[in-house]
Amino acid sequence: MLKRTKIFLRTTLLGGVIVILPTIILIFAFKWLFGMVGNGIQPLTDLVISNTHFPQRYDRVIATAIVVGVIISGCFFLGLFVRTRLGLWIYNSLEGSVLVRAPGYKMVKETVNQFLGKKKSPFASVALVRIFENNTKVTAFITDRHDNGTVTVFVPTGPNPTSGFIYHLNEKFVHPIDVTVEDAMRSIISCGAGSEKLIRGQKIDE
Repeated sequence: MLKRTKIFLRTTLLGGVIVILPTIILIFAFKWLFGMVGNGIQPLTDLVISNTHFPQRYDRVIATAIVVGVIISGCFFLGLFVRTRLGLWIYNSLEGSVLVRAPGYKMVKETVNQFLGKKKSPFASVALVRIFENNTKVTAFITDRHDNGTVTVFVPTGPNPTSGFIYHLNEKFVHPIDVTVEDAMRSIISCGAGSEKLIRGQKIDE
């Protein structure tokens, strides 16, 4: 009982980290960008503030609004540029040769995509997968999808779902099932007991 309680607490903590970590990364990234832009346009900010007639206590609010406005405008025009053929080519070339080598770039990019809903969070999709390409099926979480039809899955071990194996499978061997992550976790922690929902989730043609 004590062992199961420890495993439950650990998996719950892991789930919380997965939810909150992207938000923390975005907050720190925006804070860094805000500081960099604020320092870069400091002369402009000082000029605008000196020509306004608001009380001095509003100087910080005005400066913040200017920096946020510059960031939003920069993102907008950069987005417009990337939509062009030339802009997209420059971006892809820059990303492939420079940005991917920058520490943390890929993690931040995937985090932003998850935050904006362009990419599902890891462990958000449960599947039954045929890792041996036969009728043997294992419980897994879909963690990534690739343009060539390959699907990356994480197959946890029971009763400790925080450890497991990573497989890269052809999409035809990955069968998503309509069950919650919590139901899948309970089945894994109990070493397969209570797997009825997983089995009923999708009928796989043998």
